[in-house]
Amino acid sequence: MIAKMRSPQDGGSRIAIIFNGSPLFTGDAGGGESEIRRWIIENDWLEAIVALPEQLFYNTGISTYLWVLTNRKQKQRKTKVQLIDARQFWVQMEKSLGNKRRRIGDPSDKEKDPNHIGELTKIFGNFKDGETRIFTEEDAITHQPVKRERVVSKIFDNDDFGYHKITVERPLRVMGHVTEAKLAELREPEGRFQFIVTEMTAKEGEKLADLFGQSPGRMQELEWETLSQALADLCLPMLKIAIEWGPIANREEFRSRVNNLLVPKAVKWLPKKTLNLLCAHFEETHPEADPVLDDKGRPLADADLRDTETVPLKESIEAYFKREVLPHVPDAWIDTTKTKVGYEIPLNRHFYRYEPPRPLEDIETDIKKLESEILDLLKEVTA
Repeated sequence: MIAKMRSPQDGGSRIAIIFNGSPLFTGDAGGGESEIRRWIIENDWLEAIVALPEQLFYNTGISTYLWVLTNRKQKQRKTKVQLIDARQFWVQMEKSLGNKRRRIGDPSDKEKDPNHIGELTKIFGNFKDGETRIFTEEDAITHQPVKRERVVSKIFDNDDFGYHKITVERPLRVMGHVTEAKLAELREPEGRFQFIVTEMTAKEGEKLADLFGQSPGRMQELEWETLSQALADLCLPMLKIAIEWGPIANREEFRSRVNNLLVPKAVKWLPKKTLNLLCAHFEETHPEADPVLDDKGRPLADADLRDTETVPLKESIEAYFKREVLPHVPDAWIDTTKTKVGYEIPLNRHFYRYEPPRPLEDIETDIKKLESEILDLLKEVTA
């Protein structure tokens, strides 16, 4: 429909379409739905969204929303979006038609109807933030009809619906600790040594086979389980010495000490990758360990601690991060390569109506009444 709008030079167009609630908020930042909303709003085509009453259509009773788009906005509407809450503008139908139980009042259709269409047109034309109307509603506590004033129109800037989705990283902290239990796990079937052997290249496997007397030229026929057990027999006695080290809070120090323990003693040919796979069996993340650094001295990110934050477009990312994140996780940082812009229109949130809970005394009275009824029923059953 947008593609069929006339250009502003030719007078422009105004179009309207009814959706369910999904197009207002479905989709994450950078996703298709969010990008469509972004495209519409950043081009300043969205003029208004009207929340319609429920049960207006034959096949569904869900909430529906009327989107009004135009490429010929009036001056006062430029870079603005009007949200209208028309959920109370309905009259009950004399006879239901499937899920259609309500209609919007129109005197030209039924003479006694309130002029809902005229009122909504007036609200749209007024373009006033905070405009109100008085409705008759059922009180949630007394269940009696009461008149209440409700806001039916709000005006927002286009940027009010946009946000930056930032990725917050925290450093990977790994502690190494060789224990009897971990050493015992190495000998288990499908254990770490078998994994290490199967991860070796053909050349590394041939060296291992040659070390234990197997033919290095027949890699397809090597007994991987036998080789893994032989590697375990070679390394485990040396690794027992590491039990005395206790926990080591720095991963690089731990791996260096394991390397110094194993490499000088008959396993000089083991590549760094293999040694790291072996060390990983004794490592686990720990909040008190030192951060793990890359080759350039920068901390590596822990994927398990990765989180995201939503920052309004009108707010500075840096200010938000200092205020909302750093006081709780001082070692966090923002991965700027993953920052995305998203748009959503939380219409229901903007027109949220707080309903106070029932008094505690009334709730307690109802509970006691129900307990009494349950006890009476139990007496009838057991009598």
